[in-house]
Amino acid sequence: MIIAEIQAICKKLNGVTQDIKWEDHLCFNIGGKMFLVTSPDSVPFTASFKVSDEDFEEISSRNGFMPAPYLARYKWVFVNDIKRMSKKEWELMISTSYQLIAKKLPPKIKKEIGII
Repeated sequence: MIIAEIQAICKKLNGVTQDIKWEDHLCFNIGGKMFLVTSPDSVPFTASFKVSDEDFEEISSRNGFMPAPYLARYKWVFVNDIKRMSKKEWELMISTSYQLIAKKLPPKIKKEIGII
């Protein structure tokens, strides 16, 4: 996997925007809320994403994964190399993170984005 492939997966989802935060992190958002943070300037490329409460312990204990700094209390996981997951796994993780964040958005924003 490369950042461009992750970008392509994210762009397929309704209402996704991207921006740069903290000078060098490419972030993907839904309704102004982050659901994926990547670090394309790091070597290897790294990323953080939200997972379900039920999956947090299992995913964050995998080799190369850990609770995301500053975001672990919200059940975000950090992966130290985006190549640790296949494209199919990334599609699942990105979709899950997107859905977890999107479901907490106010109804008005959901409607504007077209996810109701």
